[in-house]
Amino acid sequence: MARFRPALARLLFVLSILGPGFITANVDNDSGGIYTYAAAGSQFGYSLLWTIIPVAVCLTFAQEISARMGVATGKGLSELIREQYGITFFLMFGLVLCNIGDVASEFAGVASSMELFGINKYISVPIAAVLVWLLVVLADYKKLEKIFVFLSFLYIAYIITAFLARPDWLQASKYIIRAPRLSELNDASYLYLSVGIIGATIAPWQQFYLQASIVDKGTPKSGLKYSQIDAVVGSLFSVAIAAFIVIACGATLFVHGHHEIRDAADAAQSLRPLGGEYAYLLFAVGLLNASLFAASILPLSTAYTACEALGFESGLNKRFREAPIFYWLYTALIVVGSVIILIPHAPLVKLAVLSQVLNGILLPFVLVFMLLLVNKRELMGKLTNSRVYDIVAWGLTGMIVLLTAMLLVSLSRG
Repeated sequence: MARFRPALARLLFVLSILGPGFITANVDNDSGGIYTYAAAGSQFGYSLLWTIIPVAVCLTFAQEISARMGVATGKGLSELIREQYGITFFLMFGLVLCNIGDVASEFAGVASSMELFGINKYISVPIAAVLVWLLVVLADYKKLEKIFVFLSFLYIAYIITAFLARPDWLQASKYIIRAPRLSELNDASYLYLSVGIIGATIAPWQQFYLQASIVDKGTPKSGLKYSQIDAVVGSLFSVAIAAFIVIACGATLFVHGHHEIRDAADAAQSLRPLGGEYAYLLFAVGLLNASLFAASILPLSTAYTACEALGFESGLNKRFREAPIFYWLYTALIVVGSVIILIPHAPLVKLAVLSQVLNGILLPFVLVFMLLLVNKRELMGKLTNSRVYDIVAWGLTGMIVLLTAMLLVSLSRG
């Protein structure tokens, strides 16, 4: 028993320092992300699991740099861009526009997941919007962070779902380390989902939110290593959840010939006769949690980013009267996002595609700004990138730019 105590102590230590990095990485497994992973598993089984390794590396690098800049400068990313380059209006306009689409998609996830339990969207969406607003506006930062970390761990439902699906673990492991074949990459659908999984992993809003959260938390330079551990653990956990969703759908939907799903809720419904009642319930509950979680964070990220860029007071450690623009913008995004879902025959698919396109256009700019800023010694002091780190980071950025371009080309061709 004694030999397990050091390992248990290390685990408890890691759990105690989880915060902004863990939260930010896991929010990206939202309803759209879950649909993407489910579609990959249902259409191609385990064969897209090779994307997990590059996704983990890219996300870890981006999150670590954001965490390091937040601790070193004490300023958010949009504030640094405004001060150093003065380029904020068009960047912020694009970010707000695409985040409105993302927020609407999250409330669509709430609606579809609750409809699985027989609750109409005209009931579930307004209730969800009010709950999300009350949670963020009334709770203090420390309590809110604990709630968000708890919600992140609810993604474990997808790990359990994967085990209930009884996959071939040996075959799945082989596909994680197997490079894609040329014949597979010539398949337009396979290429689209490959690029979609990798390119959608690092969303522009993530970098703004993580850095702003670390600044809001007031993390000192002495706590840098804890923020870095938080960012790395969050990235790896998030990517692992994505892998388990692919495996769960590959072991059930793909094996039984159910290759086409309309959305994440359809994936849950399709699991019912194949993976059993528990697999269906866990997948549906996971979708509801992911949608509510992202509906809380996405508008919060936008409010942080816009207020920092325009010089307004922001932060959850401030009261409504101390940062009115911040809280009103957060409120407006929730209201607009939820109302869009309640409009009959709203073009949700077009809206989702538009937000993806805008994310794809913004992402390269955000990553380039991050790498330029993190190498400014007057800002970062001794915490700039090392030469090797810089080479790898710029190489990954180039790969992401290429993949994003490929994704945009795919979208333009329908």
